[in-house]
Amino acid sequence: MIDVLYFAWVRERIGLPRERVETSAATVADLVQELRGREQRYEAAFADLTSLRVALDQELASFDAPLAGVREVAFFPPMTGG
Repeated sequence: MIDVLYFAWVRERIGLPRERVETSAATVADLVQELRGREQRYEAAFADLTSLRVALDQELASFDAPLAGVREVAFFPPMTGG
């Protein structure tokens, strides 16, 4: 089980701030594919991965990063300065 957290417009599109996910995904990209296959709201949230960032156990990561041993995955839009 992995805790998946959603922030900003990702949370708005999915309708949840977080959920526990049972997954066999090897990488973040695999997890995204599993989530996109669930429902239209996930498809909408993950339609454009270039507008998303991901953190694994609170460390920035890439979408090809492995999930082995990871407890938490967070998806959020890029931060802006100001």
